[in-house]
Amino acid sequence: MPIGIRPTNDFAFKKTFGSPANKLALVSLLNAILDLPIPIADVTIENPFNLQDFHDDKLSILDIRAVDQRGAIYDIEMQLSIFSGLVKRIVFYGCEVYAGQLKAGDDYKDLKPVYSICLLEGRLWQDSNKVHHAFRFADHDSGRFLAETLEIHTLELGCYNLGESDLDTASILDRWLFWLLHAHEYDSKTLTGLFPQPAFQQATNTITRIAEITEDKAMYDTREKAIRDRQWALNASREEALEEGLEKGLEQGLEQGREEGEIKGEIKLIRTLQEILGEPISEESSLKGQSLDRLQSITVQLRNKIHGRTS
Repeated sequence: MPIGIRPTNDFAFKKTFGSPANKLALVSLLNAILDLPIPIADVTIENPFNLQDFHDDKLSILDIRAVDQRGAIYDIEMQLSIFSGLVKRIVFYGCEVYAGQLKAGDDYKDLKPVYSICLLEGRLWQDSNKVHHAFRFADHDSGRFLAETLEIHTLELGCYNLGESDLDTASILDRWLFWLLHAHEYDSKTLTGLFPQPAFQQATNTITRIAEITEDKAMYDTREKAIRDRQWALNASREEALEEGLEKGLEQGLEQGREEGEIKGEIKLIRTLQEILGEPISEESSLKGQSLDRLQSITVQLRNKIHGRTS
């Protein structure tokens, strides 16, 4: 029977990678994403998983923040909803983590590098199928970048398309992404067979326990419902905005069409009246540049001339 626990659920993700007992899984995931010259050996989780936080619904951003042996800071979060302004929020949050290191009296040279990582269940850029983007402060012309400062990484799970048959030759990062997307579809034994490495076993054991522990399963189900409700609200807002935009566009289109029709009618009437009066007939191109009010004024003047002649 499938485990049925999606690792991308914020509760499951935080418990899997944010528990001190699961540091092996977190370090493996970080090393797979960042591919640093010197791999991370160990981390200290600064905001470890706490079930009470979920009961109190205190965490609006369920990130995991860890520090390695050299003081570098790693902030990783699972983002389930793609919304307007998300890119700027990701940048702001990364900068906030970097700047937040300094306290009164601290020296800038004491700042440690920050790696801000955002895993997204959907797609951030619709014009690209690239899963992993790594952003660094870089000079466009020389290619020189400001090392040991801030890096922002995005991983769009919506672009991931590898299947089970690809796992044998897949990178560690691709294996982790597959696990995040598909672990809930397998039973524990099969999943352990596909991912026998200790770090993956640690993660698999965690989601298996969530399915078995009543309190954890209840909290997982609560978060799943909250995720569905939030997504429904976002979709409803988008649909309402789209409908409103279509209605406005239709109204504007009808109004524009009505005005264009009236302009054509006034131009034709003006030329007819000029012909009746024996006056030079205006070119349509010159009349088209006039506003409807101006054309109607010209029509009134021509009508008055005709009435003056016949009175």
